[in-house]
Amino acid sequence: MHEAPPPRKATARPSGGVLAFAALLGGNVALAFGPVFVRLADVGPVAAGFWRIALATPLLLALAAITGGRPITSARGLGWVLAASGLLFAGDLASWHVGILHTKLANATLFGNAASFVFPLYGFLVARAWPTRLQGLALALAAAGAALLMGRSYQLDPQNLVGDLLCLLAGILYAGYFIMMARARARMAPLPALSLSSAASILPLLFAAALLGERIWPAHWTPLLGLALCSQVIGQGLMIYALGRFTPLLIGLALLTQPVVAATVGWLAYGEMLGTADLVGAALVAAALVLVRIAPERRVIAPA
Repeated sequence: MHEAPPPRKATARPSGGVLAFAALLGGNVALAFGPVFVRLADVGPVAAGFWRIALATPLLLALAAITGGRPITSARGLGWVLAASGLLFAGDLASWHVGILHTKLANATLFGNAASFVFPLYGFLVARAWPTRLQGLALALAAAGAALLMGRSYQLDPQNLVGDLLCLLAGILYAGYFIMMARARARMAPLPALSLSSAASILPLLFAAALLGERIWPAHWTPLLGLALCSQVIGQGLMIYALGRFTPLLIGLALLTQPVVAATVGWLAYGEMLGTADLVGAALVAAALVLVRIAPERRVIAPA
């Protein structure tokens, strides 16, 4: 008689509790305010990105050291991953901050989060599994909601095209950053990973700002301090914390809460009025996020 083969096992899915999910949403809300600070800054857009990182990195390193993270020690063998993540993030910020000044807040945040779809695709490719029906429905709802959030404003102002394309490039680079940071988070705690990746972004951003001939030294520090604390320390810190606790699909779709918040901020601060399409788009994004939160993962079977 032949012995029965040993039972196959499904790979474990990343899981996070209520606190981690709140951190994921809170990080996205904080990041959505980034375009406002960039618009208020009296330096060039790439220079604003430089100050966002330069002001935040010492605080992140200090927090990592205080909490026992030991950034340098924990980064052994991950130098190229952290360097690559820093370069990708610098490219993301440079493209996005320039794009912010040439399009509307909701558009900038939406296209800047193209990672919403690229990062989940990466997750499915790594898992070698197609999305389940509920996951596919969530992606379709998110895509429809995203299109509605930007469609009306783009049709009214086609001059947004240059800004939209720059923000789209930023979103693709952001997805690459997430992929690198996911590798780092597999072996490092959130704060050490974020602080070292941030440090790798400083010089590329300063060089790019100088190359573009931007004003670098500010007369008013308040917007830049707000950008560093709100976007990098709080927003990006919460996102990197959540990155190790949820699937790429959930992380990606959660990014779409940013254009919803940004559209609301644009309406309140800049009179960029919300219409029915915006509200329906926001509702579709919310429905997608609920669906993907409750959708079961497709079981990935390990070979016998």
